[in-house]
Amino acid sequence: MAIEDDVTVIGGGIAGMTAALAAAREGAAVRVLSHKDSTLRSASGLVDVLGYPPRSSDDERGEGSASEESETTPDGPLADPFDAIPALPESHPYRTVGVEGVREALTLFDEVVGDRYRGGHTDRNALVPTHGGAVKPTARYPASAAEGLASDDRNALLVGFETVTDFDAPLAAAHLESAGVPFVARGATVSFPGDFRVDAKITRLADALDADERVSIEGDGYTTELPARKALAETVKPHLRGEARVGFPAILGQHETEAVRADLESELGAAVFEVPMGPPSLPGMRLEGAFLAACRDAGVRFTTGNPVVGYEEDDSGAVAAVRVERNGATIPFHADQFVLATGGLVGKGIDSDREGVEEPIFDCHVPHSGDRYDWFADDAFGDHPFARFGVETDDELRPLDAGGEPEFENVRAAGAVLGGYDFAAEKSGSGVSLATGRTAGRSAASEVTTYE
Repeated sequence: MAIEDDVTVIGGGIAGMTAALAAAREGAAVRVLSHKDSTLRSASGLVDVLGYPPRSSDDERGEGSASEESETTPDGPLADPFDAIPALPESHPYRTVGVEGVREALTLFDEVVGDRYRGGHTDRNALVPTHGGAVKPTARYPASAAEGLASDDRNALLVGFETVTDFDAPLAAAHLESAGVPFVARGATVSFPGDFRVDAKITRLADALDADERVSIEGDGYTTELPARKALAETVKPHLRGEARVGFPAILGQHETEAVRADLESELGAAVFEVPMGPPSLPGMRLEGAFLAACRDAGVRFTTGNPVVGYEEDDSGAVAAVRVERNGATIPFHADQFVLATGGLVGKGIDSDREGVEEPIFDCHVPHSGDRYDWFADDAFGDHPFARFGVETDDELRPLDAGGEPEFENVRAAGAVLGGYDFAAEKSGSGVSLATGRTAGRSAASEVTTYE
């Protein structure tokens, strides 16, 4: 049986959900098709706009370069990402949506997350320590990380857990010190209180803090039971040396994070913050939950668990439906408009082999050299062309063919499937996803209105 919507979004990451939410708020009937769990579950939860200028030649940059007026060196972190957008190369997605498009996308983000995030009060990037001891420039960050900003001069104790091996607190503290932060950082590794299995998932530890379960803790020659939050504070207290703030890996509850932080602060007599982690990421899961709730409140429908494997055209050459593989059959999902938000090389929204680089659903053109050796730089940390692989678009984010014409009038692209930027080097992934997702969703919804 054919299923029809006004707008179908392919991909359930932040770009896809932003596109869906933007289209639904314009009155469109929207469906999201998503094969696997959102990549937000692996993301830090930090929302970057532009942390560093792109490593591209001067002749690729736009006019009015901000580098002369910037408060940072060309290779250093950007103080104001919005000031740098007009100087980006013409091919960058931010040049398509414009500064106002980025700002409006962040306004949408702020509405979705409410008081769970900070950073909306300023255009300037915040400097947030990560679990490896690096300092990351970012535009929005969880409220749970706010007390840990690297620009704060209060001394900090970082606390790691023996079973959470991704966060080596003493090593992270040493890295922060070597980075020249304006505070003294120390690290300590402790056992998470309670009789949890050595291989317990971080979600299990977070649940224990959410529920404030009673756990066993050993004292001086005795064992007693305490609520988990108090037990954790008692475990940390012997390691404090007057630090004004204490940082934990980002596992302080899945749902009651602010209550957990408040109880720890009361017990420790110090500000408490979370350090963003790699996958699995609780801040990323919390962010995913906020977007899912906003989408569902707006009437967006989700169909998950099966891949989109192809499409059907109508007589005019527009896309009439995408086909989803389910139990050996392919099911058509019809719509007036489509948004492609399947991710880049990492998310398999862009694929490659020895024959070339392709976009696998609509077979959209992906510009690349025919010589595979041109895809890489000699330096392992150099400016690799493959990092910018993706579809090119027109001003309405419609993918372009090799001749520079729209592949389809009713398909738009958003997020990491777009080419022309290196999100990992620039620290711009979430910002591009939000800005292009919002623009693509609104544009798709406006075309539905036109056809009615």
